[in-house]
Amino acid sequence: MQEETYHIPALLPQALEALAIRPDGVYVDATFGGGGHSQAIVQLLGDEGHLYSFDQDEDAVKRAFEDPRFTIVYSNFRYLSNFLRYYRVDKADGVLADLGVSFHHFDDADRGFSFRWSGALDMRMNRKAPMSAAQFLAEASEEKIADTLYLYGEVKASRRIAAAIVKARQQGGVGTVERLLEVVKPFVNPRQEKKELSMIFQALRIEVNGELDALRSFLEQSASVVRQGGRLVVITYHSLEDRMVKNFMRTGNVEGKDSKDFFGRSEAPFKILGSKPIVPDAAEIERNPRSRSAKLRVAQRL
Repeated sequence: MQEETYHIPALLPQALEALAIRPDGVYVDATFGGGGHSQAIVQLLGDEGHLYSFDQDEDAVKRAFEDPRFTIVYSNFRYLSNFLRYYRVDKADGVLADLGVSFHHFDDADRGFSFRWSGALDMRMNRKAPMSAAQFLAEASEEKIADTLYLYGEVKASRRIAAAIVKARQQGGVGTVERLLEVVKPFVNPRQEKKELSMIFQALRIEVNGELDALRSFLEQSASVVRQGGRLVVITYHSLEDRMVKNFMRTGNVEGKDSKDFFGRSEAPFKILGSKPIVPDAAEIERNPRSRSAKLRVAQRL
């Protein structure tokens, strides 16, 4: 199938079950990617149902399929409510967000998302965005680079790596994947090289794309978008985003602060369904190795 060459959808049967799709319902796939989740959702809709799928990557949007029950929205999901208003959608019956990076991004050397390939250090999900990873490393302060590596990648040698990157600016800069690897490898444990490099690249990707700010905005808007009784389903891949999703579903804010009304009742707009997140089994991991760290959380609008 086409989406398997671009992105294999994680936890697909579980996501569809969590959405509790009604044939005449209105749904949102906030992260279209390769279209695997979207195609499966549309197949469960009747003529009266509709799916709106968001993606900020032009490559993904170009691959969107055509169906009268489907609309592709070329935008970051941080603008969820704005675009639904534009399409005159009052409420959605369910919203899905798979926060994983598509196979396409990791496997396209020109995008700079992976340390496995040579090429420009880009990392922008939206190629029209103003700041690439190379520009960030060329312009950010040493403290900012160190904080990014530590906060978004839990990189233990963040201070030393940041200092080395700033020093490298005097020697041609850090504009390619190869050059970044050359600069950071002295601070990486060879026995954990793949893991530690992944953490460094993850941190830069999150910073360049403003991923956590976008996630916060998306979650906050979901409270006004999902109708009473509707579902919010989010698939996460690392602890930073998973903590935000869990906190929001439990309390209504990403910090996890309990908010109560005058009578002491919780003001959380959602109720978490299930005592634990859904994780991939052995068969899912064999089919899609990158789903190994996936966690699916589902909540119902109160």
